[in-house]
Amino acid sequence: MPASSQPSSTDTTDTTGRPAPPSLREAFGYWLKLGFISFGGPAGQIAMMHQELVEKRRWISERRFLHALNYCMLLPGPEAQQLAIYIGWMLHRSWGGIIAGTLFLLPSLFILAGLSYVYLAFGDVPLVQGIFDGIKPAVVAIVLFAAWRIGARALKNPALWLIATAAFIAIFAFNLPFPWIVLAAALLGYLGGRWMPDKFALGGGHGASQQSYGPAVIDDNTPTPAQLHFRPWRLLGLLLVFVAIWLGAMALLIQPELREMGSFFTRAALVTFGGAYAVLPYVYQGGVETYGWLSGPQMMDGLALGESTPGPLIMVVAFVGFVGAWSKEIFGPEMLLLAGFAGALVATFFTFLPGYLFILAGGPLVEATHGDLRFTAPLSGITAAVVGVIVNLALFFGWHLLWPEGTSAAPFDGPFEWFDGLIALGAFIALWRFKIDILKVLLVCAGIGVALTLL
Repeated sequence: MPASSQPSSTDTTDTTGRPAPPSLREAFGYWLKLGFISFGGPAGQIAMMHQELVEKRRWISERRFLHALNYCMLLPGPEAQQLAIYIGWMLHRSWGGIIAGTLFLLPSLFILAGLSYVYLAFGDVPLVQGIFDGIKPAVVAIVLFAAWRIGARALKNPALWLIATAAFIAIFAFNLPFPWIVLAAALLGYLGGRWMPDKFALGGGHGASQQSYGPAVIDDNTPTPAQLHFRPWRLLGLLLVFVAIWLGAMALLIQPELREMGSFFTRAALVTFGGAYAVLPYVYQGGVETYGWLSGPQMMDGLALGESTPGPLIMVVAFVGFVGAWSKEIFGPEMLLLAGFAGALVATFFTFLPGYLFILAGGPLVEATHGDLRFTAPLSGITAAVVGVIVNLALFFGWHLLWPEGTSAAPFDGPFEWFDGLIALGAFIALWRFKIDILKVLLVCAGIGVALTLL
């Protein structure tokens, strides 16, 4: 079992070249570093963890990494942060998972809260407005590029392509709730695993899941340590602890607006399957249409900030909470900054709290299935469906960008913003064809917006 007293993973423990298990201090340093450099949304963050933990450090094998990832994609909430919790839990038990998930979030929370203050306090300044006008088209390109990246990895055969297409039609044309799409995809994956097991094996039957980078600390056949096995009493204890934490946190929220935020973001964490990109439409609907915490254009600006800062993309909830508490002046007009930070903290806490429970409680059950096609095949189906949902989200934001005056009754009302369309197209080509870093694309687009404002 990995323990803090063991040597650095730069050493080897046997003649096979297997790295030594990392110490808790070494893992702490890595997760903190990741919290500051994890740009690029969930796709970029997962790729970053894969490169560092699977390819370079070899703390976990390719197949075990993908098995954990597919479980996290099954869960509601941000899959990249939950994957960090999962790997931290496998390496150093519960405290390892808590440390990994929290350090993944904290830098982003403080950075995004600071940028939200700048946005609200100085957003009317033409220079700042020009920056946001420039990066909105880049947001559309980034979401579409995320769909391409995940699809290229997950859609390895026509059967999975068919599931992705059906998921897109279901949510785009029929507006079906995403949980139903997830259940249908899981059922198709389960049936496909029985009838066409080669098509629904982890990773689509071939490709990434067959890659090996040498022996790993947690290898394909590494048995799960006894202390990580499923125990009913441990599950019951975890449930009681998390319920107590949730109730205690809600009891501390005296202001009605903060209580509404706590309740809403808890629901968002529990019902929005498919990772960060699938959560965004639900948060948009609640934050803009139901509670009026912010406007539609502000939501797009918040997504742009989320894309340009480290941490999980769904940290945009911190922006929503900040703007909502600021605009409602929950502590009075003289304490707007404190109100905004309180809203950001509440939104972040209640959005991410359930993810710790899902991993710490569900991990022991999942680890018992890492070679079981009955479990991996439904997850392959869900992964394919997520691709279709992300494409729908790209169209959702693209419509708001290109036809800003459009409504659901008249979607193409008003002028077509052709220049924004050209910027979005150029940003996508830069990401897809020339492999330019997401942050650099955002900076260039922001520069274009500033130049247009000055002209």
